[in-house]
Amino acid sequence: MTAIEDYVARIDETCGKERDFIVVLKYEKKDEAIAKILKKAKIQKTISSIIFELTFKDISFRLYRTGKAIFRKLKDKGELQDVLIDLLL
Repeated sequence: MTAIEDYVARIDETCGKERDFIVVLKYEKKDEAIAKILKKAKIQKTISSIIFELTFKDISFRLYRTGKAIFRKLKDKGELQDVLIDLLL
C-alpha cells in the first residue's frame, strides 16, 4: 500500500483548464494525516483551528479538520498524487 492508499478515501476533481481536486481522507486515519500535512506545509491562515489555508511547493490548498482538502490549480491527477506522497510520507 502506498501512502496515498493508507490515508485517502476518495479524490474528486472539478472541470476546467486548471483543475481543483477535492481529497477526502479516511476517517480512521484523518487525524494522523492532518498532523503530517500541517507539519510539512506552511500555514498561511487558520480559522478556529478548523480550516487551514496552506501552501506546499507553491501549491495552495485548504485543509479542513473534517478530513477534506481542496487543492487548487493543479494540472492533473499525477501532480496531485506527487504532492500527496510528499505530504503524507
